Formats: sequence, C-alpha cells, structure tokens
Amino acid sequence: MLYCNKYRIESARLPHWDYRSNGAYFITICTHDRINRFGTIEQGNMTLSSLGVIAEICWHDIPIHEDGVTLADYVVMPNHIHGILIVNDSVQTPAIDNGPTKRISPVVETLHATSLPTAATFLPISMHEKMSIMSPKPDSISTIIRSFKSAVSKHAHRLGYKFQWQTRFHDHIIRDSEEYDRISYYI
Repeated sequence: MLYCNKYRIESARLPHWDYRSNGAYFITICTHDRINRFGTIEQGNMTLSSLGVIAEICWHDIPIHEDGVTLADYVVMPNHIHGILIVNDSVQTPAIDNGPTKRISPVVETLHATSLPTAATFLPISMHEKMSIMSPKPDSISTIIRSFKSAVSKHAHRLGYKFQWQTRFHDHIIRDSEEYDRISYYI
C-alpha cells in the first residue's frame, strides 16, 4: 500500500447512518474552485448558462435513474446547486442491528458482497475488501450524487466545455418538518 491510509481524508458522512434510508436529504454540490459555471444572477434572477441548463436537466433526470427518489425544492446557482432529495423506497426491511433500514436488492454486486472480518479473524484484509468497506453503497445518496455529477461532466465535456466539480458534496439529513420548511425556504 502506497500511503497506508496516512493521507486518507475522513468521510463527511454521518457515521452509522445508512444513506439508503428513507428520508429527506439537503444536498449542496459546488463547482471546482467555486468558479461560476452555471450562469449569473441578474437583477435578483438566476440566468442559466449552457452548463447550468445541463445541470438542471440532469438534476431533473435523477428520479428516472433512481427508483424511490423524488425531487423537492432545488436551485441552480452560479457555482453550486442546492436541492432536497427524498428517498422513499417502499422495498425496505429493518436492519439486522435495529438501526436504520436497508434496501433489499435483487442484484448482488460483487464489490459490496464482501463480508466484514470478525474479531476472531487475524488474516490481513485484502485491498478489495478495504475498498468494499469504504465504497458508497448502491442506491445511497453518495452514488446518486456521483451519478449526477458524472452525467453533468460527461455532457459538458462532450460539448467541449472545460468543467470540473469540487471533489466532495455536503449533505444534511432533514430530521423534521420544521427543519424541512426552513431549508425549503432557504432554497
């Protein structure tokens, strides 16, 4: 291992929360170096650039590609996007540890099928197993945002635009209707 996890940045996600769980998530995604790529604000109104239109179309496409995800309020700003994603998948089952719910998937993906080692296991963990543990799980907020960012980048590059996203994104789990209303008003 090249860096032995010495330079690995800790996840910004809430520990022990299953980001596939039903709920409302406030998402903020920024352009690289927060450069204004999506348009300008003129007289208090957002005027989308071509890249801004691409971002908005791809945002609207999220529910087409992600079952059980609906869009609530969102806004495309000059250098970032704010939006509320609602995960409401009816195919849920309680997690084994009585924690958040986990989605039942009819498809087993090899990378995510690796079991965690038990305390009695003293064999070294393979790189594949380490990647499985830290990789975003299918249908999670992380994979939804990764797919969205990839789609915007793909279309932007196909049309000849130089475009990059900031490497991470910010999420906030909305816990009640009062918080939802406050965030919705902010958007």
